[in-house]
Amino acid sequence: MTATLRDLRSAGVAAAFAAILIAGPVSAAPAPTEQFAVARAAVADAVSAGGAEFAPIALRGAQDKLDRANAAMAAGANRDARRWSEEAEADARLAAATARATKAERAVAEVQSGIRALQEELARNSIPR
Repeated sequence: MTATLRDLRSAGVAAAFAAILIAGPVSAAPAPTEQFAVARAAVADAVSAGGAEFAPIALRGAQDKLDRANAAMAAGANRDARRWSEEAEADARLAAATARATKAERAVAEVQSGIRALQEELARNSIPR
C-alpha cells in the first residue's frame, strides 16, 4: 500500500510539474511589437512637430522609455516592454501636442501684432474731418 501511495504522489508531482511547464509559455505575454512601432512613430511625430525645441523634457522622456522598451523586448520581458512602449507613446504625444500648441500660440501672437501695426497705420493715415 505504501508503494501505491508513493506512486500516486510521484505521479501527482510529475503532473503538477508538467502543468507548470505547459502553462508557463502560454501565460507569457506576447512581444508588443505593434505597440512598440506605435510608440516609435509617436516619437518620430514629436520630433517632426518640434518637440526637441518646444517640449524637450517630454520628448527626452519618450525617447528614454522607448529605449527601455527596446531593451526589455530584447531581454524577453514583454510585459515591461509593453508598459514602457505605452508610456513612451504617451510622453511623445504630449511632446508633440505641446510643440504644436506653442507654435500655434506664437503664430497667433504674430497675427495679433500685425493687426495692431495695421490699426496704428490706419490711425496715422486717417484724414481728420
